[in-house]
Amino acid sequence: MLKTIDELLWGPGTLLLLLGTGMFLHIRLRFLPWRNLGRALSSALGRTGRRSGNGISPFSALMTALAATLGTGNIVGVATALVAGGPGALVWMEVSALLGMSIILTESTLAVRHRRKNRKCEWVGGPMYVMEARLGAAGRPMAMLFSLFAACASLGIGSMTQANAAAGALESILSVPPALTGSILALLALVIILGGIRSISRVSAVLVPVMGVLYLAAGLAVIIGHWASLPSALVQMVREAFSFRAAAGGAAGIAAIRWGIARGIFTNEAGLGSSAIAAASAETSHPAQQGYISMTGPFFDTILMCSVTGLAICCSGVLGTTDTAGHLLDGAALTIAAFETVLGSAGGTFVAVSIVLFAFSTILGWEYLGEKAFEYLSGGRGITSYRAVFALAALVGAIVSLDTVFRFSDICNALMCLPNLLCLLVLSSEAAREIEAYDRIKTRKKL
Repeated sequence: MLKTIDELLWGPGTLLLLLGTGMFLHIRLRFLPWRNLGRALSSALGRTGRRSGNGISPFSALMTALAATLGTGNIVGVATALVAGGPGALVWMEVSALLGMSIILTESTLAVRHRRKNRKCEWVGGPMYVMEARLGAAGRPMAMLFSLFAACASLGIGSMTQANAAAGALESILSVPPALTGSILALLALVIILGGIRSISRVSAVLVPVMGVLYLAAGLAVIIGHWASLPSALVQMVREAFSFRAAAGGAAGIAAIRWGIARGIFTNEAGLGSSAIAAASAETSHPAQQGYISMTGPFFDTILMCSVTGLAICCSGVLGTTDTAGHLLDGAALTIAAFETVLGSAGGTFVAVSIVLFAFSTILGWEYLGEKAFEYLSGGRGITSYRAVFALAALVGAIVSLDTVFRFSDICNALMCLPNLLCLLVLSSEAAREIEAYDRIKTRKKL
């Protein structure tokens, strides 16, 4: 039953809606997201992103959002997409990221514009607050449903499945008992999340960049080790991604588009509204300023991290190989095999540790997102209970089979996505005015 609902919600209709919304917003914004990507990256990594005032800095808000997106999808999800859709799937992952930039810019700008202070005088916002403020009588019910699905998804995809992936990686490489991994993850997560957004953002601002740089360095070492294979791998990716014959008459081309887009959205979360929740917590001088900084998330997550994983797999020649039992290598095993071709057994250990760190960062990031959704539902009551349940979910997730939980979380993600995209389409003109006004301010400062 859940499998049928999952496949229906994440079928071609939803994927086309996501891509269509992304392209519509790019056109509506006169392609400002792509034109200003360089400036957005400079703001995110420069002095502008570090200013915090009484709240958290724009950079910390971005790292919190990236903590939620930089997860097992960057290692396991890419490998799965390549196995299911072939090398061309990586190209469509990049397409999803390029179109997702306009979605995140729009939703984050609206989230900052319509945010408010909670009982602790902290900024809170996100699609639920935008819906309540701007969609009339339908706004409050839509906001409640969005928040409910976001809170449920946080316990599943944000806690249980991440802990399960981390436990599996450590058990396969270092023989660490899953119960021990789950206990340590739950305890560490609880200690950090009890400190609220400031504690989560401080840890994310250190953990996310460090692990990202290390993973990129190791992945580039694998690609350089197979440098001679890179040109042919790139040609194969482009050929399979845009092969009209395959797309029209064979399963390969269709699979490349389907799995590439689906896994791209899974890893960068453009359209789910999660990045907007984190963006609303930042101290910023203009809503669009944080919108642009948040927009760089898909660039770091998919265009950099996922590309390195995908190119390492394609260049190393392990795609399509089997294990000793004759089973096709997939998921983490495929990525490990690629890294081991250059880095030896240390490559496998490095990937396993990376999975753990990526999973832990996702646990922290999604806790904040789920907590803000729960806070909206409960009116600010029961936050400590939610944090305890979230940490307990990580412990449970490490030791149980999660197919049902994963599908349920996937369904919640889709149900978050649909009202959020509808809200963005309805309010696209309002967002465009904010973004274009900010663009004029920045242009005048240059003159």
